[in-house]
Amino acid sequence: MKLKINITFFLLLICATTLSSQSRTASDTILDMINNRLDLGVKQEIHMSREVMMQQGKFPLTIDKNNNLLFCDTTSWTCGFFPGTLWYLYGYSNNKQVKQYAQLFSNRLEGMQNATNTHDIGFIVYCGLGEGYRLTKDADYRAKIEKAAQSLCTRFNPIIGCIKSWDRGKGVYPVIIDNMMNLELLFEASKLTGNPKFREIAISHANVTMKNHFRKDGSCYHVVFYNSDNGTVVARKTRQGYADESSWARGQAWALYGYTMCYRETKKLAYLRQAQKVAAFILTHPRLPKDKIPYWDFDDPNIPNTYRDASAGAVICSALIELSQYVPQAVGRKYLNVAKTQLLTLSSSSYFARIGTNGNFLIKHNVGSMPDNLEIDVPLPYADYYYIEALLRYRKLILGETLF
Repeated sequence: MKLKINITFFLLLICATTLSSQSRTASDTILDMINNRLDLGVKQEIHMSREVMMQQGKFPLTIDKNNNLLFCDTTSWTCGFFPGTLWYLYGYSNNKQVKQYAQLFSNRLEGMQNATNTHDIGFIVYCGLGEGYRLTKDADYRAKIEKAAQSLCTRFNPIIGCIKSWDRGKGVYPVIIDNMMNLELLFEASKLTGNPKFREIAISHANVTMKNHFRKDGSCYHVVFYNSDNGTVVARKTRQGYADESSWARGQAWALYGYTMCYRETKKLAYLRQAQKVAAFILTHPRLPKDKIPYWDFDDPNIPNTYRDASAGAVICSALIELSQYVPQAVGRKYLNVAKTQLLTLSSSSYFARIGTNGNFLIKHNVGSMPDNLEIDVPLPYADYYYIEALLRYRKLILGETLF
């Protein structure tokens, strides 16, 4: 009897060792891939920096039909993503040249902390400087983050309970789902300053958006128009989606990421449940491709003969990696499996550009705004930013590190 027990134990030990070895091999394989893409990202972004630095006050925007690099300045909501990407890559590589470029392009954001004419100040200042401050503790970056939060709060209307998105039209108050992404700036500023006002405004905005932006199936509208005087909903529309009642893919991505982040910052279960509802809509949608990179709008009638939006895929991927850490293990594994598929897809030659191509951007096949016939099937800086963020997040999990 004793012998049988020992033999059984020995066989179980061999089985466990084999499974552990297989698990390590699988982790090692994807870790190798992640490290490779991050290394290539460092090289590609150095090439990009050398080209863009000669353009005074400019940032990379996209490419034209002849593959020429196009630039933007701080009037574009996308201007913070390039310095933010450089900071992410510096944190990974400790490459001094990358740090110098990150500082150079961060300096070009000077003055945007004072902007009160845009809700995108979170995208611009926090995505641009947030990781830089975490890595360097630069007092100037901290001051700009705090000032940017003050500027964003000037756009808050307590009657409506939301931050205004666009300064257009009389008597109406537009709020877009993208605005959820700017709340992270407010949460960070509240922690840095100890001022609860920033946090309270972020929570108010998240609560009102959760009430008015979503359909029963977990999908969201792009724009909700409120009455400026009494805060009632006037209309629910789209600006970048296929139709008012369609589900614009990047909008769903912003919603997923935004409520996942809000749960991280508040631990309010309502936000976690909302993030999971959005995730369920996306991941169970019959028109989500097998490689998990969505079409630009889930309801485009031309699917599958229409464009993918890799930027939406990258945002969803990064959000799912974080969300996986807040749910029961079995559910978390499902989220991570989808995120892994998305990372592998985005890291394949179908989406990840060869060095020296794609205008030195990393990710191909993104869509800016189909209704405007703007930035269709081109590289975009926010796709690179969230792709790199997703790689780094998944890498931390493999290495047993905490995400935040």
